[in-house]
Amino acid sequence: MQTLFLLWLACVNAAAFLICGWDKHQACRGKRRVPERTLLWLCALGGSFAFLAGMLLFHHKTRKPKFLYGVPLLLAMQVLAAFFVRALLF
Repeated sequence: MQTLFLLWLACVNAAAFLICGWDKHQACRGKRRVPERTLLWLCALGGSFAFLAGMLLFHHKTRKPKFLYGVPLLLAMQVLAAFFVRALLF
């Protein structure tokens, strides 16, 4: 079960980082973008760490309050939840 969870986190974080970079690339070219709702769902599903890294690396969505404050808040909640679950299981 733990291996499956780590695999999920690896995949969703990789997707979040790549999609953040892709969306920035599309934004610079004036092309079709990834909806903000999709980006936030990726963060909520566990990709907040990589998306935050992508935000900082690509300078993407750093002026939007829902991303500037929302993504770190999601990350903090996910870290706290992980510690809570780990404490209950072990």
